Amino acid sequence: MAVLLYYPLVKPPTEILHQALLYWDGIASIVPQDRREYDVAVPAELHELRERRLYTPLTFGRGDMEELDDPEWRQDRGLSSRVLLEELRRMAAPPTRQQLSFPDAYLYGSKMSLWLERELLSLRLARRYRRHFWSLVVPQEVQQLVIGTLAREIAADRRVSYVPCTDRADAHAWALRPAGADRLPAWELELGKLLPVPVPGTPTADVVAFRERYADERHRLMRALHRMLGDLRRDYEHPADVLAQLRREIDESVENYRAAARSSRMAWVERSVTVTLALAAAAGSVVQPGLTWVLGAVGGYALNVATREIRPLSRARREHDFSYLHRVGETLP
Repeated sequence: MAVLLYYPLVKPPTEILHQALLYWDGIASIVPQDRREYDVAVPAELHELRERRLYTPLTFGRGDMEELDDPEWRQDRGLSSRVLLEELRRMAAPPTRQQLSFPDAYLYGSKMSLWLERELLSLRLARRYRRHFWSLVVPQEVQQLVIGTLAREIAADRRVSYVPCTDRADAHAWALRPAGADRLPAWELELGKLLPVPVPGTPTADVVAFRERYADERHRLMRALHRMLGDLRRDYEHPADVLAQLRREIDESVENYRAAARSSRMAWVERSVTVTLALAAAAGSVVQPGLTWVLGAVGGYALNVATREIRPLSRARREHDFSYLHRVGETLP
């Protein structure tokens, strides 16, 4: 299974929700464990999708974690926890502290580990929210860094393939922010407008019905895209060759999916998605930060590729590390 893991908030925007239902096995988000907080944070629509096994609420590190509470996870958690702690301490020190937008965001206390809550308070990067004592008031950058890091850590350690996804460029940047000398080279791919979604206002029930009716077309498109991403990660020295080998498969799967979309009664809008893809090994001189070029055409759209460095977390060096940034567009097919 491959599920989109939305962050930094609990409730994903409608467009990302519909994208998850159309191109993935479902959607997930990190929720507070406390029942009072959970009831406030999770809307009725997500409750309904959970009953259909299309939405998964994930909890993290508060002492009541059934799926994450295993020895192997505990062993790997130390690396990302140290990286997060180092970054928070850097943010708490001048001059960075003076640049934070404090306060303008919230964190549910039971959405994170108890040690992390205490650390945020001790660093004066958070304070109790008077109306709801179980919430923390934090700078937006802190919220984005904390939840983005938790999302990547969960994605690196689950039996289900959870792929972090956000619609906020700043949250995406904070979650992948390099820290220290230990950095991981990565591709940053602009997939163009390959993943159309219904126009705003389309009932989610209609999207679910389309998902079920055209399951074969959906699966074929996602298999082609995931194969392309996996091959680019492994064969990073020859990206043009990877695309040349898969162009026909991708073009055909895109056209089949578009035919299914045209046959539906829904109106569609095209959306752009950026994929940050950690490479399988150090790429040396092949990957130069800032390098940008057009790799080729896929499904009639250009595929832009850039290189960057990201902070490795948990098992990122041994397993895939995908991260998606959803961009809003206005083009109707």
